[in-house]
Amino acid sequence: MESLIHAAVLGIIQGLTEFLPISSSAHLIAVPIVFGWRDAFIESPAFDVMLHMGTLVALLAYFWRDLVGLLVAWLASIRERRIGGDPERRLSWLLVVSVVPAAILGAGLESFFDEAFRVHWQWIALLALVGAALLWLGERRGAQARALDGMNLRDAATIGVAQAFALFPGISRSGVTIAAGLFLGLTRETAARFSFLMAVPVIAGAGVWKARTLIGADLGGAEVGQLVVGVVTSAIFGLIAIAVLLRFLRTNPTTVFVVYRIAFAAVLLVAWLGLSDR
Repeated sequence: MESLIHAAVLGIIQGLTEFLPISSSAHLIAVPIVFGWRDAFIESPAFDVMLHMGTLVALLAYFWRDLVGLLVAWLASIRERRIGGDPERRLSWLLVVSVVPAAILGAGLESFFDEAFRVHWQWIALLALVGAALLWLGERRGAQARALDGMNLRDAATIGVAQAFALFPGISRSGVTIAAGLFLGLTRETAARFSFLMAVPVIAGAGVWKARTLIGADLGGAEVGQLVVGVVTSAIFGLIAIAVLLRFLRTNPTTVFVVYRIAFAAVLLVAWLGLSDR
């Protein structure tokens, strides 16, 4: 029963922190360490894959109409070899451009970053503060006046490069891409919406890439139960997080997340100092 509770907690954390700009990878690494959970499976690549599949389900459920329209428009632009004045064709290609940097770096370096920060997890605190600073500066410097139809190729490439830095646990994929969008003058809601749309191919690609760890895995009934609980909770809470954040950012700044990240970093440092004294 305890293992299922741990799986549910991490599923909830993944669902919320994948989309709220506070870093899912940082929380998934830090929480079991801070609370002393001794469960190798919930820290395994297999469990991580399935949690991400849960948040992918949340994205598909929330944005399915947008995604179908973008896919149809993208295929039409390839078939006709032109984009023209169609905003959906244009946006679909901007999304393609935005995922290239993360795809290139993620395929080669994600395992390195994941393993390195599980060993030296105290550095996540510093990266959480870096992410907080980026969000704060984005709020201070951004004009917050541009919508999706005003984005261009440079914007997509810039946000795509920013997304690649989310390989560092603590930076946050949604946090760094929203911050980049704010720096470019996008409204908060536009930056978040573009961040979520570009997350679909990134999370799907990462899931397929990591799924190779499931091939041949000898999973028992307990592990299967943990996977099911983790997927369901991450999907449910991911869907909630998407809806809440988009609504919140229409009228509110990201200050609450900046404050949370600072508090999270402080908790990690205190926990690290406490554990290092043992």
